[in-house]
Amino acid sequence: MKPWFKRSLFGVAGAALVAGSLVGCGHRHGWGGGSEQDRAEFRARMVERVGSKLDLDAAQKQKLAVLSEKLQAQRAALRGGGDPRAEFRALFAGSKLDQERAKKLVEDKTAAIQAGSPEVIAAAADFFDNLNPAQQQKVREFMERRGRRWNRHG
Repeated sequence: MKPWFKRSLFGVAGAALVAGSLVGCGHRHGWGGGSEQDRAEFRARMVERVGSKLDLDAAQKQKLAVLSEKLQAQRAALRGGGDPRAEFRALFAGSKLDQERAKKLVEDKTAAIQAGSPEVIAAAADFFDNLNPAQQQKVREFMERRGRRWNRHG
């Protein structure tokens, strides 16, 4: 794997981890389901909830809102116009795996990550870098607790 691709992939994953960790156990439907208004309301609730837990000021909440919007846009770009599960199941619909279709699917998802990752990384950095040390520590602690909860076999 090319070094620039690895850095981009890890950057997007890191930014998503930060934002996902901050969201906590948010409603999955808020990110993908419902109307644009529903998603906007979910993001606003998430910003308020995280804002209260981290004691964010108005400027920090605005940076978190921007990060949330960038993550939602990245997620929408990754989903594309269709159902990702249906796209994946279609690879196995015939008697043989549709390798060309699988390659195209990977290329499309990779292009979406490459296109959106700079904005997501910049928004994550802008948010995190503007937290005070105590707030940054709260984020680290939350991510650590969340990581242990998800890694039950480790």
